[in-house]
Amino acid sequence: MYTAAGLKLLFKTVFQMDGEYKTVGMMRISAAGDTINSASLDGSSSAIQLSSPFLFFGRTYRQIYVNNNGHLTFNQPLSQYVPNTFPSYGSQDIIAGLWTNLDNHERGVISYQQYTSGNVLTRATQDINAHFPNLTFSASWVFVATWDKVVYFNTSTETSFQVVLISGSDFSFILMIYGDVAITELPVQAGYDTVYSTDYFVINGSNNGSLISNLRNSSNVNVPSRWAFRVDSGSKSSKDYIIGLQIRLSSVSDITDSGTIQIILQQIKQELVKYGLPNSTELKLRKIQKI
Repeated sequence: MYTAAGLKLLFKTVFQMDGEYKTVGMMRISAAGDTINSASLDGSSSAIQLSSPFLFFGRTYRQIYVNNNGHLTFNQPLSQYVPNTFPSYGSQDIIAGLWTNLDNHERGVISYQQYTSGNVLTRATQDINAHFPNLTFSASWVFVATWDKVVYFNTSTETSFQVVLISGSDFSFILMIYGDVAITELPVQAGYDTVYSTDYFVINGSNNGSLISNLRNSSNVNVPSRWAFRVDSGSKSSKDYIIGLQIRLSSVSDITDSGTIQIILQQIKQELVKYGLPNSTELKLRKIQKI
């Protein structure tokens, strides 16, 4: 169960009622303990000291910033509201739950909380083991950042989502969980990027404001509204090489654009990481054959 400022946002959360488990939609339940970002256009939290270091593609961080415009950064806050196009080949690591021009000064709550014990860790352990079945994982730390009913700049349309960081032992993961995400004409993007873009990922369709509401129904772990990524330095695989991989695309046009090809390769890579492929592995398309 992942919490939010004064609220709990439960995205397809399972409750136990009368001995049975009932799945419900997104609900608002009072909760305590979250720190709320100030209501300011293009603002950020102060530096948040992490109670447990977080490993992100080989770099270890002990602080983080929750930026109002829908992203997390580690070394410094970021006020930028127009998203970079991933890969940006920039100089900082960034996690973009939904990077766009958001305005909590007008309406909505942006908050965060970290956990080192309790039911949140139990929930995180269950989720990661379900999403990455070839791992045996136990969460020791969880950080939850929530954007609850925050409006786009100069509009009245509301958007809700969470970014959850989870770690334990030498493993690190990110969950991106989406509630109602309104369409917009503003530039948008969801995913992550690393220093010099050695690793990056763009959620399919998230860089198109007219399609952004599909985040509620899409997933890479067969749980609508949820995207899960392993983001540590990756495990050591007993197999040195991947001999072959076959995929089916809906259209040949999916592989005629170089940007689309890179997104497809990143999606394939994240799927293979679940089964032991090191995150540091670089995938390249060597041959395209139309059958």
